[in-house]
Amino acid sequence: MRLILITVGRLKAGPERELAARYIERARTAARGVGLTGVETREIEESRARRTEERRVAEALAIRARIPPGVRLVLLDERGKSIASEAFAADIGKARDAGAPAYALVIGGPDGLDETLGLEAGLVLAFGAMTWPHQLVRIMAAEQIYRAVTILAGHPYHRA
Repeated sequence: MRLILITVGRLKAGPERELAARYIERARTAARGVGLTGVETREIEESRARRTEERRVAEALAIRARIPPGVRLVLLDERGKSIASEAFAADIGKARDAGAPAYALVIGGPDGLDETLGLEAGLVLAFGAMTWPHQLVRIMAAEQIYRAVTILAGHPYHRA
C-alpha cells in the first residue's frame, strides 16, 4: 500500500517545503519495513474558478483523479475529529492489512474541501480546533505520516 499526501496548492521553495520533504523522505525510507510500498506527495493546482463552490468542486475532481480506486481516503478539515498519533498509525495499518492499494491524506485549498469528498472519506481529521496555515499543515501532516510509520515499526520516535 502507498501512502499519498495530496495537497491543493503548491509550496514555494524554502524552509517549509524542505522540512515537509524531509519528513516524507524519512517515511519513505522506513515504509518498506512495515509493508508499505512507498510514500509520496501529489500537489494539485488551486482552481481559478470565480465562485468558492465552483473552486471546491473543481479541486475535488482533481483530487479524485489523483487517487486509485479502493483508496482509504482521509481528509484534513478543521471540522474533523482529533485523534492520537497511535490511532492514526493504527488506521494506516488497518487499511494496509485490509489490502487497500493506497492511503490518501488530503489537505484542501484556501476554500476548504468540497462536501462530497467528506461523504466519500473514511475519516475526517483535524489538527485541533485552531486554524493553521497551509504550509504548517503540510509539515504537520508529513511529520504525522513519518510518526505513523515509526509507530508501525515499533521505533521509539513516537515517544518523542
